[in-house]
Amino acid sequence: MRASSAGARYPGRVVNAGWLRRGLVLAALLGPAGCSTQLVSLNEGPREYVATDYENVLRSWTRTEHLFALSELDNFLTATATFESWDFRWAYVVRYAQDYRLTIEQRQKLLEKTLEETRQRHQFFVAIFGGERKYNDLSTPNSAWIVRLIDDTGNETAPEEIVAIAKPNALERTYFPYNTVWRQAFRIRFPRATAEGKPTISPSARWFGLRFAGAQGNSELVWQVNEEAEPIDPAELEQGAAPPLRPKRGQL
Repeated sequence: MRASSAGARYPGRVVNAGWLRRGLVLAALLGPAGCSTQLVSLNEGPREYVATDYENVLRSWTRTEHLFALSELDNFLTATATFESWDFRWAYVVRYAQDYRLTIEQRQKLLEKTLEETRQRHQFFVAIFGGERKYNDLSTPNSAWIVRLIDDTGNETAPEEIVAIAKPNALERTYFPYNTVWRQAFRIRFPRATAEGKPTISPSARWFGLRFAGAQGNSELVWQVNEEAEPIDPAELEQGAAPPLRPKRGQL
């Protein structure tokens, strides 16, 4: 009522909230049209990134999907996730080292530590919004959504840990810019292997992803694997240590 009344007095200045919501949903639907799918590689090994490469690497490892009701164009869930892979973490450390002016020794230790974490678990940075906020806390038993790590070979794995980021710091806001004040952020960790030793992301998988499922439907964020990428035998890498950083020309 107030919106209609204000709109009559100030035509063109007030937008009905329902139409605004519908417009945002339609924009989300139309936005990705025509974009090609970006393939990713799970291969390990040295990278030659500079700090300015971070945004492109972030885009490569980030996916967004929307779950909505066609009848009312209500947004039930918008989920954006970054897979913190070996490749992503290498670019992240290079950017972090540049921003915080780390010494060569400091950034080497940080790189070794963060790459070792990829050998222990699969980790995703996730930010969501939509529906009722109180039911979007993925870390609680009464969450509207359950999350699973899946791949095209039939693997489906429950998280070993979901950590809610109640107050994202400046680093998390800057390095994951989609994590706005309207979203709820989490780090979700999955085991790399089952209790029987089977990889939770199959080496032969053509894609892997996150599935969000609940009473209102389900949504999948998918990373397609570059099958033509030349595999690197992890045994060739020194276990527990990262290869030395090899900066490009001009890198500090």
